[in-house]
Amino acid sequence: MNTGLRGLALFAGLLAATTAFAAGGATKGPNGEQPTPANSVVLTPDQEQKIKDGKYTAALVWHEMSEYTNAVNAGAHDEFKRLGIEVIAQTDAGFDAARQKADVETVMAKKPSIIVSLPVDPATASVVYDPARDAGVKLAFVDNSPAGYVHGKDYVTIVSDDLFQMGNKAAVAMADALGAKGKLGYIFHDADFYVTNQRDGAFKTTIEQDYPDMKIVAEAGMADPARSEEIAQAMVTQHPDLDGIYVTWAEPALSVLSALRSAGNTHTKIVTLDLNEPAALDMVKGGNIAALVADEAYNIGVTAARAAAGSLLGVDAKPFLVVDSLAVTKANVADGWKKSLNKEMPASVTDAAK
Repeated sequence: MNTGLRGLALFAGLLAATTAFAAGGATKGPNGEQPTPANSVVLTPDQEQKIKDGKYTAALVWHEMSEYTNAVNAGAHDEFKRLGIEVIAQTDAGFDAARQKADVETVMAKKPSIIVSLPVDPATASVVYDPARDAGVKLAFVDNSPAGYVHGKDYVTIVSDDLFQMGNKAAVAMADALGAKGKLGYIFHDADFYVTNQRDGAFKTTIEQDYPDMKIVAEAGMADPARSEEIAQAMVTQHPDLDGIYVTWAEPALSVLSALRSAGNTHTKIVTLDLNEPAALDMVKGGNIAALVADEAYNIGVTAARAAAGSLLGVDAKPFLVVDSLAVTKANVADGWKKSLNKEMPASVTDAAK
């Protein structure tokens, strides 16, 4: 999620969400929904014209602003503009559920046709969105929906990552970095949250099933990201010959990187999930970080906006729409940044890559 993984606070807020685990290599939604590719959401020219003629409006009610949210937000803005839907409000709850409730109440005074949002706390979010739902506002969510809400009745869709694909690509990237052989450390998110559970599990499953010469010899759960450096130090002390370490997302991966640097370890490669400027800097400089697997965050916003717009005309959307992911390495970092976030990579990374 971010501020690398939708923000550390996002995990705390979403731990109460219903957990669904990937099975048989397939991503599942927060309520066990089957995934549908985001690019399946298509509007006909006639439908698009009817939307433009409708003079509809939209509000974007965010949990917090971050690199990830900025990309999702930009995608939604651009798609609404393309469809002639005016964005009349945008809010940032600073990851405060009470503040998000107040944001919805404020936004409702402007009578939007659509609200696109990421709930701070799905377990209690129904009271946040009930006023909008009861007023007939079309609700499209990112990553999760309020507990008790029914797809097609209370909300249009959930748009998120192809979670199994992300973990799978992280495993493939690790294999590419190590020549498909070596000893691995595995630092997973030790909490009941469907996004990280599926991504972590897909990495492990792919390594175990597809790479017989790669062995996970050290595992550690991370419930508190503040302890990730301590966890990494213990892992590297016990297994100084590790060839690679998988880390559940980018912020704790920086702590693992710090532990490796403190140990003078330039050998062990790190693969993690989500784009992060300091991690990308280490990667392009040929450091420990070998790859960052990212989702197409911009397309999450585009898809949520398009699905919500279609619902104004009675066009149904599948309950759980997923975007593609990509492995970003030193070789493709500029293209990867653009494809994921729809913007140029930071100048610091550009300069270091020269």
